[in-house]
Amino acid sequence: MADYDARTALIVVDVQNDFADPAGGLYVRGGEEIVPHVNDEIERARGAGALVVYTQDWHPESTPHFEKDGGVWPVHCVRDTWGAELHPALRVEGEVVRKGTDGEDGYSGFTVRDPRSGAPTPTVMESKLRERGVERVVVVGIAADVCVKETALDAVTRGFGTTVLREATRGVDLQPGDTELAFVALAEAGAAVE
Repeated sequence: MADYDARTALIVVDVQNDFADPAGGLYVRGGEEIVPHVNDEIERARGAGALVVYTQDWHPESTPHFEKDGGVWPVHCVRDTWGAELHPALRVEGEVVRKGTDGEDGYSGFTVRDPRSGAPTPTVMESKLRERGVERVVVVGIAADVCVKETALDAVTRGFGTTVLREATRGVDLQPGDTELAFVALAEAGAAVE
């Protein structure tokens, strides 16, 4: 169980219909099961005066991020569609940081990368956290082995004490075992995996 206070932020990563609903374009098995756990964390965080920030994939219809345009992923989270909406059962009580808005690979809540060159560009996440005096983050959401992992690794790199809550994440497992390997990589990088 994570501890929250005014210097902690809960980052809720990509709990969107395309990932957390069986009808979604890139459904992550069990994605809908984490919503009650995430809501409990949101309630605990808000009750302790912690900042809650959500990330949201918000892709254009065509992007090199998508398989149809040369990338690795099926079409998902196209802006202004049902699939891109945050899951209807998710408590949304905080700011939303959208990523991938210009066709970038938006794996981390802190940075997006040009899908061809790999050049990173920061999102507004770090500035939002610094403005509030945040020193620690707790990361939950989808997918554990992709966007949760990259968000947590970026948080560690930026000097935030970082905790990932396993029961409030699910992995896509593009390759079998990717989720467990992600948790190992996070622990080796200095994140707490609880």
